[in-house]
Amino acid sequence: MNKLLMGFVLTLFFNCNSTAQKKTPEATKTFEITKTEAEWKAELSAKEFHVLRQAGTERAFSSPLNKNNEAGVYLCKGCNTPLFKSEHKYDSGSGWPSFDREIEGHVAFSTDYDLGYARTEEHCATCGGHLGHIFNDGPKETTGKRHCINGVALKFIPNL
Repeated sequence: MNKLLMGFVLTLFFNCNSTAQKKTPEATKTFEITKTEAEWKAELSAKEFHVLRQAGTERAFSSPLNKNNEAGVYLCKGCNTPLFKSEHKYDSGSGWPSFDREIEGHVAFSTDYDLGYARTEEHCATCGGHLGHIFNDGPKETTGKRHCINGVALKFIPNL
């Protein structure tokens, strides 16, 4: 009886770690702009590389873009793809630049389970760079979405 119970517990343990819960590595996807790890490291700072290529997160309230209120466009730091417009930026109080919508077609989405539960991860649709995550606690008077984006993954270009 003990062997049967032990076999059941071991089977349950190994089956709970299924591939359905594992994130598909971005490296296996094909993007319009693809570079080697060495090429990305040569072009990006250590923080930019950590966030954009390794899905890291910058420290909250550390980005000067969090409090930027100028009119303009936010681009991907890795490939200069326009991602967000300043008119859709708002202060969420989260410590990261927040937007209620993306420029359609320029941001790709996937699901990650890095914290043990499902979150919608955002990537640049052109180079696959990790941007942040999207949540359903944004402004109710607009989209209700909060695109919580790492400032280090962005480049701001003011309107001229």
